[in-house]
Amino acid sequence: MNIAFDKLPSPCFVLDETLLDINLQILDAVQREAGVEIICALKGFAMWSTFPMVKQYLSGATASSLHEARLIYEEMGCKAHTYAPVFYMDEMDEILRYSSHLSFNSLTQLERFLPVVKNRAADISVGLRINPEYSEVDTDLYNPAMPGSRLGITRDLLGDTLPDGVEGLHFHVLCENDSYVLERTLERVEAAFGPLIKQCRWFNMGGGHHITRKDYDVKHLVELLKGFRKRYPGLERVILEPGEAVGWQTGYLVSTVQDIVYNKGIRIAMLDVSFSAHMPDCLEMPYKPRILGAGDAESGKAVYRMGGGTCLAGDFMGMGDYSFDKELQVGDRIVFDDMIHYTMVKTTFFNGVRHPSIGIWRKEGGFELLRSFTYEDYRDKLS
Repeated sequence: MNIAFDKLPSPCFVLDETLLDINLQILDAVQREAGVEIICALKGFAMWSTFPMVKQYLSGATASSLHEARLIYEEMGCKAHTYAPVFYMDEMDEILRYSSHLSFNSLTQLERFLPVVKNRAADISVGLRINPEYSEVDTDLYNPAMPGSRLGITRDLLGDTLPDGVEGLHFHVLCENDSYVLERTLERVEAAFGPLIKQCRWFNMGGGHHITRKDYDVKHLVELLKGFRKRYPGLERVILEPGEAVGWQTGYLVSTVQDIVYNKGIRIAMLDVSFSAHMPDCLEMPYKPRILGAGDAESGKAVYRMGGGTCLAGDFMGMGDYSFDKELQVGDRIVFDDMIHYTMVKTTFFNGVRHPSIGIWRKEGGFELLRSFTYEDYRDKLS
């Protein structure tokens, strides 16, 4: 990494093209060795300027809305695997135009929309999202299998045969999990839904697979998927759809210190970014992002809390302070690591604060600014 952060605009999301290429090669190796398809989930990685590169390696993309499906169709040049908790009749014609697969969240949605699908787009393969009522995700906000979940169909609502017109099943109960969590999850899924899986043409294991993380046991995943395919030889396609594994550790959010605030012995570096508007996962999960050149609070060093630029009282990094080798000054760059997956797709224009630009540090070296945001972008989001 030889990125000249001090020469880049601030604030700015910066993707390192070389790191993205490495992730894509890992994912491609898994799908080739295991005989599965890995597709990109736009809810986790939707940087469409990179879609030509993504398409070179992955087997397509998955959408959770009409707009995501259209983005896949127009910018990746393929049809989407589309699942949404809710579909709308007035959007269905467009959804069908942009989709190759359509998975419904409930039997009532299936009953309502299946006749439309068959009448208008008979070539689309229809599936159902199932809920195995098992997940090892600790945070309820990210746990699709928590008690009372609105996501997916539980086993007690399905009979012994797939409903007419259904060709596939889809589950998604992982979040940044490893292959051993997937193994335990599959045991529960197969125990409940095994006879139905045998009736499927395709089976989708959803996202949350942290395949590109350094300590992920890729060999174990490959063997696990091979074993699954052997148990269900009738399946034509087995699909995984990670988003975070595509963008994992591929880029940064560059920010700049604008002020230093002092409060009862606490020094707060006020930045030109917002945790609430630009890094919401840090507050939702919550987690403490890594800052390049900084560490956890350490006595004897310059210790600061990071503060965001909105008027929200909680717009600061409250998971722990950071230490630096020297005192921070107004104008110093603060670079947050791993800010591409999920972060960029969840940003808002809250408070009308300056929105980070988007750029790529190219493999051959050098920065390309892709997008900067203006007052008009903020205005046009409103009315």
